[in-house]
Amino acid sequence: MKILQPDILLHRVTDITPELLRELHVRGLVLDVDNTLAMDKDQTPLPGLECWIAQMKAGGIALTILSNNSAARVSPFAGRLGLPFVSRAAKPLCFGYLRAAGSLCLPRRQTAIVGDQIFTDILGGNLAGLRSILVEPIRPETGWSFRVRRHIEAGVIDKYRRRREK
Repeated sequence: MKILQPDILLHRVTDITPELLRELHVRGLVLDVDNTLAMDKDQTPLPGLECWIAQMKAGGIALTILSNNSAARVSPFAGRLGLPFVSRAAKPLCFGYLRAAGSLCLPRRQTAIVGDQIFTDILGGNLAGLRSILVEPIRPETGWSFRVRRHIEAGVIDKYRRRREK
């Protein structure tokens, strides 16, 4: 199903470059937090993330954070990175994505969601009309519901890779 397919699949958020985004005609990124920018429920950014953010800003890329977590979880992390945020986004519902994308003052097709989950980040971003970039989770989750979702996601990722090989 195309609505579950990302536009791009990468290892880490730090693999995204301003040059890649220019090729995609993307000028802004909406960023997931847990297992994308930091380990789940951790306030420590992924190694190299702060330099990556500076590189994105220097390249003219607008950035914001979108999270289903509370402001109490997201605010200190976003503050440390100097980024605005939208919390309690209710992903994959569209309104959080639209609010985050709107805060960047860019057309939706020039904005991409970056996240590690197909059934929240990618699905919601695609439904909202954003581009979508799937990254591998920093650390696999241990809960049974995550293990089930990751198993289903593996099939979607295989389909993405087969489609790209054509």
